[in-house]
Amino acid sequence: MDDLIKKISYCIERGKVNKSAPYPPDLKDQEGADELALKALETGVKPFEILDACNVGMKNIGEKFSRNEVFVPELLMAAKAMQAVMNHLKPYFQTGEVKKKGKFVIGTVAGDLHDIGKNLVSMVVEGNGWEVIDLGVDVKTNKFLEVISNNRNCTVGLSALLTTTMANMSNTVAEIKNNFPDIKVIVGGAPVTREAAIKMGADAYGDNPQQAVEILEQFLAG
Repeated sequence: MDDLIKKISYCIERGKVNKSAPYPPDLKDQEGADELALKALETGVKPFEILDACNVGMKNIGEKFSRNEVFVPELLMAAKAMQAVMNHLKPYFQTGEVKKKGKFVIGTVAGDLHDIGKNLVSMVVEGNGWEVIDLGVDVKTNKFLEVISNNRNCTVGLSALLTTTMANMSNTVAEIKNNFPDIKVIVGGAPVTREAAIKMGADAYGDNPQQAVEILEQFLAG
């Protein structure tokens, strides 16, 4: 069983979705995350153990990405492999047998239509065991407030790629803090700096997906 768990983790890290997937070339014709997850469940491996294996794989690829050892395509394939496993685990989430670590609400702020960075953060955070509520792009402050009010135990992530939308990000942080002082807010994106995050009143700044995961883990630990 340990060997099966390790194989699932490795397939996530390498982005090996299933046996018919041609990527990565050195794993051609080998079983992927899809088949291995099903086999694990059939042989009695606990769903949370499979999820933990996925978390390890996503953590490894996330760390490689933050070190520029892999790039967006590799991260996307890892997320695809993760999704294949999640399809098998979904029924167990619905019964409550597998617990998520917490809720993460994320969106690109008003006036900004860029989503690549946000999407990467969403995938890596979800792959590390969090329930992600992705609000998309050009998200108005009121939308964030509405979703937070319905998910009071969440952490919020704000993304921006344009310098011109930094003011909107700052306003959104201020409104969230005014209405929900206990809600933690992480900000990130190309024009955002740690200094800007502090000035806005955000709780943390993340400059890559894995860093966002590490911040969430810190918040969870208290």
